[in-house]
Amino acid sequence: MVIGHQKQWQYLKRMVDSGKIPQALLFSGQEKLGKKKVALEFISLLFKESPIGHPDFLLIEPKERQIKIDQIRDLSWRLSLKPIKSFLKAAIIDQAHLMTIEAQNCFLKTLEEPRGETILILITEYPNFLLPTILSRCEILKFYPVKNEELRKFLIEKGIEKEKIEKILKRGHISTKILETAEEQDIDLIILGGWDINRSKRDLISRSHMDMIMDAKKPVLIVKEEDIENMFKRF
Repeated sequence: MVIGHQKQWQYLKRMVDSGKIPQALLFSGQEKLGKKKVALEFISLLFKESPIGHPDFLLIEPKERQIKIDQIRDLSWRLSLKPIKSFLKAAIIDQAHLMTIEAQNCFLKTLEEPRGETILILITEYPNFLLPTILSRCEILKFYPVKNEELRKFLIEKGIEKEKIEKILKRGHISTKILETAEEQDIDLIILGGWDINRSKRDLISRSHMDMIMDAKKPVLIVKEEDIENMFKRF
């Protein structure tokens, strides 16, 4: 399920219906908006099944804060092979702005000399970090923060209490990915500002520790990330 971004999603659906699919798309917008989620849903629409574990799907992510030329060379080689199950091969390059200049030049050759049916989706918060020649060969879709009305509707359908919904919305921008995966016991942590930490760390916070925070004598207005990290040291 895609939260918000309905204009972008309808545009992508029309693209599939018309059969006019560009070789490369660039999803641009601030982090934690759900760009990767939309990209995966779009590929699901093309494949008619989930791309996760699909033999014709490739996901490129940074290694040590970089996407290196070897990763792009491997991508280019794999894209040159015939699809196994689908009518095309698909790839997502997440945080594409972290491609080194060598990797970008290598990727540019892939765009200039496409092999077979492929769809490439670049995801980035910083499109200006990419070569102009790459940008000029991509169809760019801009993503914006999801409106509170859409978030409120989603949280109501998820069964969250109205009072807690309003507290969540007052905190400002929250990752739609966190809201999608949050369970009922996670909501208090989200309200306190602990949504930045990853799932495995969040699972370490026991109910007793949450009660300790909520029942503190002094009101807790903000829980900083370093405060949460200090909690983990007690385990």
